Amino acid sequence: MSLSVLVDATSLPANAGGVGRYLLHLLPALAAAPDDGDRLRLVVACQARDRETWQRLAPGAEVVAVPAWARSVPGRLVWEQVGLPRLAARHRVDVIHSPHYTMPLLAGRPVVVTLHDATFFSHPQLHSRLKRTFFRFWTRYSVRRAAVCVTPSRATLDEVRRATRARLDTAVVAYHGIDVDRFHPASPSAITEVTRVFEGGGPYVAFVGTIEPRKNVVPLIEGFLRATDDERLAGWRLLVAGGAGWDDRAVDLLRSRRHHPRVQWTGFLDDEALPAFLSGAELVAYPSEGEGFGLPVLEAMACGTAVLTTDRLALPEVGGDVAYYTETSADEIADSLREVLLDRRGRHDRAAQGPERASGFTWERSADEHLGAYRQAAA
Repeated sequence: MSLSVLVDATSLPANAGGVGRYLLHLLPALAAAPDDGDRLRLVVACQARDRETWQRLAPGAEVVAVPAWARSVPGRLVWEQVGLPRLAARHRVDVIHSPHYTMPLLAGRPVVVTLHDATFFSHPQLHSRLKRTFFRFWTRYSVRRAAVCVTPSRATLDEVRRATRARLDTAVVAYHGIDVDRFHPASPSAITEVTRVFEGGGPYVAFVGTIEPRKNVVPLIEGFLRATDDERLAGWRLLVAGGAGWDDRAVDLLRSRRHHPRVQWTGFLDDEALPAFLSGAELVAYPSEGEGFGLPVLEAMACGTAVLTTDRLALPEVGGDVAYYTETSADEIADSLREVLLDRRGRHDRAAQGPERASGFTWERSADEHLGAYRQAAA
């Protein structure tokens, strides 16, 4: 039996964050999925700039570039409503996969929609009014009109159910995976090469993520400074890697270099440099207010580095009993950091358990769960 799926990859940003990495890993895993009775025919719609990337990452897939006018956000949203259904009809696909909340209103065939997190409902204060309104509308619409909704964690599915009061009986939880060929403890030379952009030496705490309000970067900085005022922790640095988002207070504080060199910011870190950056840290601190999944936690564990995060939404599903947990205020983060950084043996024991914990999350498993969602939608 043949199953044909059109995946809309037109929203992939130039600097791929968590949602971008979802597509960059899922589609190759789908393209490589073994034939177990349902031969998958994969069609990928993308921006012209990404066409060669998808041809390389997903060999065998039919890759179609969308018109240039669909490059902007408004243009892409118009193309989704008009061009995506036409493309699906032209290629005679069974299912459309819309991987970022939205979907065509008149698709003409079943649609699978990925809902990455529910913080637009659970933590509305962390998003702009426009973004909050947009994603709340599309989440509510998609849970009622999509054939199947996919979420990256049980917590996200539960929160979407609570917020929308939809039963979502057909929903599929498909955890993200980890590329263990890339994310593993790096060599000392690789760590030295990546961290040479930062000033000073000695141990460091790492943060990775877009600088946005829910990542809690300002309380992290304040908590780190308070913790390392302890003379026993003199010389520790907080190294921040991530693009400037919409947390103006955090971005202004980082750009001011007010606490340099104790706190340093490199901006967006190239994906190829990330494993060594995580491996070189004594601790990855990710005190987020809530995540739909939490890839930095998984990637840090895979690199053999201890993690301090929060028990909000999906993060405990990823960190399990290997991660450390903290509350979100600066004082609480300071107390947690001080305790973890002073406990060298405990920290290294947790770090050693990380790769085994991370190995349970694979993109092959995620691809299999997505295939189940496609089959369910097609039926």
